[in-house]
Amino acid sequence: MSRKQIFANLTPVPTDAGQDDLEANRHGSQMPRRPSRIRPLMGSPDLVNDGGHSPVGALGQSLGELHERAKRAEEIEKQLLAGQVVVELDPTTVDPSFVPDRMPTDDDEFRDFVEAIRREGQQVPILVRPNPDKPERYQVAFGHRRLRAALELGAPVKAIVRSLTDQELVVAQGQENNERKDLSYIEKVRFGQKLDQQGFPRDVIMSSLSVYKSDLSNMLSVAAKIPIDLIDAIGPAHGVGRRNWMALADAFNSEKRRIEAAREVVNRPQFSSLSSKERFEAVAQSLRSAPLAREPEAVVSSAGKEIGRLAQTKQKVTLTIDRRTSPEFAEFVMREVPRLFDEHINRR
Repeated sequence: MSRKQIFANLTPVPTDAGQDDLEANRHGSQMPRRPSRIRPLMGSPDLVNDGGHSPVGALGQSLGELHERAKRAEEIEKQLLAGQVVVELDPTTVDPSFVPDRMPTDDDEFRDFVEAIRREGQQVPILVRPNPDKPERYQVAFGHRRLRAALELGAPVKAIVRSLTDQELVVAQGQENNERKDLSYIEKVRFGQKLDQQGFPRDVIMSSLSVYKSDLSNMLSVAAKIPIDLIDAIGPAHGVGRRNWMALADAFNSEKRRIEAAREVVNRPQFSSLSSKERFEAVAQSLRSAPLAREPEAVVSSAGKEIGRLAQTKQKVTLTIDRRTSPEFAEFVMREVPRLFDEHINRR
């Protein structure tokens, strides 16, 4: 689905002012315009007031400054009412989507993206809705990188404003993601996982990601098997596809003790200096080279009764005694361990 189709399927934001103008045109009469209830634009929450009087003195602004800001807001309102759907917003008044789709990164590719917008301007508008929790602000459906670039450049962000439900927002966000080549497989996995955790129906998640039921099942399986802290440490890993992430997930699932080996790699000082793709490869290599832990062995008495479990690795030996079945033996072992250690020292 193209961006043009995504925009076409969404309904415009209704405004009281727009309704008045339509009624006036319909009846051929001049109707007095009510004070605009559209959200203030360009970071000017004091542009509109119900009493029709200019705000005075609270922020020490001159009447001339207020007039200029009011003119700017009215120009944008006229654009909306005239059908010019692309407007310019102050990027500091726009909040991210309630379901993030990108993992934090500040790589060379993003720096090139910012420089391209600096040279050529923003070519494609972002899609926003009025923030349902903060009436004076907006919320992104898609275009997070363009918003972030505008913030860095200190420039207005071109946007299309639409009234969207939560479901309409995530479907538009996901479908636009599929139009982009720079959203990695694991970012789509995390996006689907977050939608699932927030209780969206599976058909909505499938629609937003443009995937079949089996594909979504695989994606949610990957998200469930790989610990979130390791995914965040690796990052988006552009160029690492579905097969490699599924293989990594299966490796964790088949031998859960490998998670600790992976975390040892992640905590090394030099790990953060690697690119995201290199971090994925370092974690995957640690799993390939990590020896499989031996299953705990049963410790039995001379009568054949199991009295504990013994787990052994190159680093340690662990004896487990079930206190529910052998409470007295567990206490005996704890008392005798210091004596056994002293006896071992004396024999040496």
